[in-house]
Amino acid sequence: MRRRLLIQVLAVAALPLFAVPVFSAGEGGGGGGGGGNETTQCKKGMVWDKKLKKCVAPKQGMLDDDNIYEAGHALAMAGRYDEAIAVLSLAADKQDPRILNYLGYSHRHSGRVTVGLGYYEEALRIDPDYTLVREYLGEAHLQIGDLAGAQEQLREIEKRTGKGSREYGMLSEQIDHFMKS
Repeated sequence: MRRRLLIQVLAVAALPLFAVPVFSAGEGGGGGGGGGNETTQCKKGMVWDKKLKKCVAPKQGMLDDDNIYEAGHALAMAGRYDEAIAVLSLAADKQDPRILNYLGYSHRHSGRVTVGLGYYEEALRIDPDYTLVREYLGEAHLQIGDLAGAQEQLREIEKRTGKGSREYGMLSEQIDHFMKS
């Protein structure tokens, strides 16, 4: 309990250090009119509060794992891998495959491919059908020169989603590029 409180305090104190524009796509399917494609950008030191639907100063305990995931994902996609790792590591659910996936992604893109592989493998132990993890795992295998490992992940994606999925197409393209180089 004490450790969890310390982590929450550190998370809130450190948020301005990890500040990244937080984009929140609106909920498109629900009722109530509106296009649903609203995007909000919070300025440095502010975070998006889904309940209030506005940017607010961070407060202790306000970030749930979904918000941690979204912030970590945004940091990873912005190429701020070490910051993404720091944020994602704050998640309460250490077995969330989404969190594990982007921890793997961030470590891999930071040059720690072996560490990334471990996170991907753990995510697949929990959810073997998570094809985005399989795509990234295949890319990691290519990074270390393991074409057979990448092709295995491509076959696994095909079994689950067919050849028409985004993940299949992306990994297939990476494998083709790898084989031509």
